[in-house]
Amino acid sequence: MDTTQLTMKIVLIGYRGCGKSTLGRELSANLGWPLLDIDRGIEHKRPGKTLTDLWLDIGDDAFRDIEAAVVRELCRLDECVISFGAGSLGRPQNRTHACRDALVVYLNMTAKALWERIQSDPRSATTRPNLAGGGFEEVVQMMEKRDPVYRQCANLRVDATRSPEHLAGVVIAHMRKPD
Repeated sequence: MDTTQLTMKIVLIGYRGCGKSTLGRELSANLGWPLLDIDRGIEHKRPGKTLTDLWLDIGDDAFRDIEAAVVRELCRLDECVISFGAGSLGRPQNRTHACRDALVVYLNMTAKALWERIQSDPRSATTRPNLAGGGFEEVVQMMEKRDPVYRQCANLRVDATRSPEHLAGVVIAHMRKPD
């Protein structure tokens, strides 16, 4: 695909399990842009530690400090797709970095659909910090807290229950729309 007119980045946001990594791979393949992932960037800063292990070892505040450094670093780049962690927009400076020169895409799903995806992903427990034990109610509560932030940052909201191929087409069409 010709991307010569494109001089931005795509930032994918949404709750865990919404499909940011999957859509990111699809967009990366279609645009020929690298896919960057905030969570992988955090792991790169602390080799040998999974996100879960790191979060348990250092606590949320220190984890969020490392995350903020990764957000700042990756959001300086252009012509890339960046998949944000579900809580990466918690700090105002991360929101500022995410929205600068970017098409911010919110992969929106209901709490029920997210819970079903989280439950069906066997890798979730080893690749993401555990839910605090609240199950479906925790997902509902976190979405109530995070949804307004996601909406505030998003230039485009998409129905994350649609196929990655469909969503990539929607995102790319939105990018190519004349202002």
